[in-house]
Parts: sequence; structure tokens; C-alpha cells
Amino acid sequence: MAKLIAQSPCAGLLPVSIGTVIVSEIDIIQMWSVAPFKGQEAAVSARLTASIGVGFPSVNRRSHKSGKTALWAGAGRAMIVADALPDLSDIAAVTDQSDACACVRIEGTGAEAVLARLVPVDLRAKTFKTGHTARTLINHMTASVTRVGPFAFEVMVMRSMARTLVQELTEAAQGIAARG
Repeated sequence: MAKLIAQSPCAGLLPVSIGTVIVSEIDIIQMWSVAPFKGQEAAVSARLTASIGVGFPSVNRRSHKSGKTALWAGAGRAMIVADALPDLSDIAAVTDQSDACACVRIEGTGAEAVLARLVPVDLRAKTFKTGHTARTLINHMTASVTRVGPFAFEVMVMRSMARTLVQELTEAAQGIAARG
């Protein structure tokens, strides 16, 4: 009988360091998609805040505190990363997304330039500040891109796109590094 061994989406692919850029995998243990029922966003936010310390995020924003994250994921939807979630079944649709995504951190002084080659959104720090997030494309992949520091971003794609994401980021980083 085959012995199955769970692996992270980017197992064997990361970390990668090219020029001034480091790409590493973020290990997400528990993540849920939360979509408040009509008129229930404030109630969902209050319950999340009371339970995990972060509320439902504003549009194009990320809230983070003590290892818990609420990430805007589109109209009326957020991704919540925490070790536990309060019961929201009476006020929101909740689905476990723990194994659905690959999440990487790209950091270093060249991170912004690398992403500028792949993302059709202005990610410069004066426009896209820490805590800002966007649902956008990375080349042909639907992704979430979030600025988490002056020279750091988190990028999330569907798990099946992990290898392609790493390849795209690596090629872009090589191009930036070659410029000197």
C-alpha cells in the first residue's frame, strides 16, 4: 500500500535567494473563507474581534495581530488565518481553505521591482502601503498580493499554481538581479 506524506505546496521549491530578493514559503496551518450574510458584516467583525483579535477587513486591506490575519479576498469575503475560528454559522458562510492555497513571502529591496514585472497594479510604497492588499493577476494566475513591510509582500495563489508562481517569481528576480 502506498504511504502518503503530506507536503506543503512549495515543498522542495523554496526558499530561493536571488540578488536582493528572498522568496520563502509561508506555512498556513488553518485558514477559512468567511462571507457574511447580507447585513451581517458588522456582527461578523465584532465576533471575530472578540474571539481572535482582528475584525473583518476593509476593502483592499489586511488586519494582523498576534499571528492572526484577516485578509480582504474580494467583494464581501475575507480569508481568516488563525488557529481557531468562532462559530459564525448563523451570520456567515464559512469554508475551510487550509490546504487550498500556496502562500509565499517575497522580500528585499528588489521585491517591488520583481512584482512590477508580473502584476498589473501599482505596488509602489507611496500608493500601496503596508497592510494594503489586492486581488489581481501575477502574469496569468489569479492572486492576492499584500504589502506586509517596506520591502516585503505576501502572495497567495491556488495550491495547484505553486510551482508556476515560484517559477515566475524566480525568473523575474533573475531579470532584476541581472540589471545590477
